[in-house]
Amino acid sequence: MSDGRCGVLVVEDDIEMAEQVSESLKVNGYAVALARDKASGLDEGRSGRYGVLLIDRLLPDGDGVEIVRVLREERQNTPVLIISALGEVDDRVRGLRAGGDDYLVKPFAVAELQARVEALARRSDRVIKETVLHAGDLELDLLARKARRRGRDIGLLPREFRLLEYLVRNQGHVVTRAMLLQHVWDIHFDPMTNIIDVYVSRIRRKVDSNDDYPLFHTVRGVGFCIRATG
Repeated sequence: MSDGRCGVLVVEDDIEMAEQVSESLKVNGYAVALARDKASGLDEGRSGRYGVLLIDRLLPDGDGVEIVRVLREERQNTPVLIISALGEVDDRVRGLRAGGDDYLVKPFAVAELQARVEALARRSDRVIKETVLHAGDLELDLLARKARRRGRDIGLLPREFRLLEYLVRNQGHVVTRAMLLQHVWDIHFDPMTNIIDVYVSRIRRKVDSNDDYPLFHTVRGVGFCIRATG
């Protein structure tokens, strides 16, 4: 970003978990940075560049709660969401008393993570989010939750808008059905349903209707891609 600020810092050593959390936040418009251990997480947290910190407790070089404790001792008040597999009452109490603003126990639903980060972001003046996305002449207004192409409003249901938003954020790349199930429906397994194809077909008719070039492209046997070729 041009002013050097970043929205969310994720301190997580599990690569798969870090990527999942990062992707879910990027889909919602946040800029995300990653740190893999307590030392780098503390250094980044001290920088003051982030609007929200997501900190795992079980890090390779210590307890992530120590990051929170040190930052609070240094008078840094960046909102912190602690994410951890340690979910006993004593664990949550320790995290909150160290200065954490919220505590989310693994495993968690992506939608809940997004909602909790959104709540913390409202307290911060350093979170930057995109408000408008473009793919060719398609425009998505993320605040109004409206889509428009060449001045034509496109009527979309909430789930349709969310699916289209995910495809646009990943434009130029093939998105699989499994990825859409996970990030749009929060389903982490394939229930052998054709719901993805039904929704994509419905949105394709709305978006590509009466326009010179198609934005939707199907990669047979793999998934779908938004690509502006006009």
